[in-house]
Amino acid sequence: MSRELADLEIKEKIAVVTINHPPMNALDVPTKLAIADAFGTLDDRRDEIRCVILRGGGDKAFAAGADIKPFLDLTPDTAKRRLMRSHQIYSVVENCEWPVIAAIHGYCFGGGLEMALCCDIRCAEETAKFGFPEVNLSIFPGNGGTRRALYHISLGKLKELVFTGETIEAQEALRIGLVQRVVPEGKVMESAMQLAKKIVKKGPLGVNAAKKVLNRTADLSLEQGLELESDKWAGLAATEDMKEGARAFLEKRKPVYQCR
Repeated sequence: MSRELADLEIKEKIAVVTINHPPMNALDVPTKLAIADAFGTLDDRRDEIRCVILRGGGDKAFAAGADIKPFLDLTPDTAKRRLMRSHQIYSVVENCEWPVIAAIHGYCFGGGLEMALCCDIRCAEETAKFGFPEVNLSIFPGNGGTRRALYHISLGKLKELVFTGETIEAQEALRIGLVQRVVPEGKVMESAMQLAKKIVKKGPLGVNAAKKVLNRTADLSLEQGLELESDKWAGLAATEDMKEGARAFLEKRKPVYQCR
C-alpha cells in the first residue's frame, strides 16, 4: 500500500498521522489501509512516542466519508467482508498504545466521523461540520459509528443524526459531547499539540493503563469495571515510575519517568 496516503511524523514523543487523500480525504480501502499501516508503525515504535495526533491533510476536510463508487458492485457477502476489514482497521486506531487526539477541520462526515470516534479526544475548529449522511444513500453508519457514538451522546440524539442525515456545526457537536474542544479556524493543530504536550509530561504507564481501563469499562458491569480498574491500578505498584512519581511529589520536584 502507499504510505503517501497517510503521512507519519514523530517529534518530541508526539506522533502526527496525516490522512493525505485530497481534496476530501475520502476513506477508500487504500487510504484506510495506509492509516492502519501508519498506526502499525507506531506500535513498533511505541517507545519513541507518548501521544498521537490524527488529522486530515489539505484545507477542506478531516475526512468526508467513504468512496461511494465501489458500492455499486457490492453484494451482501462482499459488503460483509468489507465491513469486517474496516472494523479491524478502525480498531487499530482505537487500540493504539497511547492517547490519540483527533484534530478536526472542515468536513467530518460518515466514515470520517467514525474514524474520529476511534480517537480518545476530539478537538475541532469552529467551522468544522459533522454528520452521518449515510441514509441519503439508503444505508447507515457501518464502521462502528452506531456503537462508538453512544459512548459520547444520547441514543435519542444519535438516532436523530442517523435518521435525518443532518449536518451539525462544531458548537453543537461540543454541546452534545461529540467533541471536547472547539477552537478558532486555523488553530486546531496548535490546540491539539498543546494538549498532547500536557499528556506527554505525565506518567506514561499511568496514562497507558488509564486508556485501557477507560476503553473497556464502558462495556462492562460496574463490578467488572471496578475489578479491571483495581487490577490495572495495583499492577502499577510494581513499576519504577509509580515510585518515582510518589517520591517526586514528596520531594517537591518534577518526576523523571522511564516508562518502566
